[in-house]
Amino acid sequence: MNKLIILASGSGSNAIKIIEYFENQNDAVVSAVLTDNRHASVLDKCKALDIPTVYFSAALFGSSAFKDLLNSFHPDLIILAGFLKKIPSEVIVKYPDKIINIHPSLLPKYGGKGMYGANVHKAVKENKELESGVSIHYVNENYDEGQIIAQYKVDIDIDDSVEQIAKKVQRLEHLHFAPTIETILKNNG
Repeated sequence: MNKLIILASGSGSNAIKIIEYFENQNDAVVSAVLTDNRHASVLDKCKALDIPTVYFSAALFGSSAFKDLLNSFHPDLIILAGFLKKIPSEVIVKYPDKIINIHPSLLPKYGGKGMYGANVHKAVKENKELESGVSIHYVNENYDEGQIIAQYKVDIDIDDSVEQIAKKVQRLEHLHFAPTIETILKNNG
């Protein structure tokens, strides 16, 4: 059984979709959701689904104790789902090709520090892009520069608002993130 750990910082819509996707499968289970935001609504959602959660402070995140926390769950895959902090290099070294992220653009466009959520969609709108999408990628030492695993595209209308772009991209996230995780697990198994 593959053990999945999810790191999330906010509402956790992708985390919940992943939990729901794997809840009736025999080959993977979400062991826990970890968050750096004690007020993240993902915590209540996970409680309702009986998924263990752990809040960790900024001080813990920057220490070797964070690596120990992850190790305690024996994860086969660590999934960033709306988690905004840069993963410490000692964690990346400990889990090579075992940490993945989803980004709300077609990388390498609109990636990097500060490019998340509405910031990305606003840049897409300002640059009059005719498509956007999501990129699922391995995490390395640099924001949004890890090897791309999969990308999914959506057409953008010139009149789409930032909010409409965000909804289109989020639909892609919810549709493709969990099945892509399943493919990664099968390919690594």
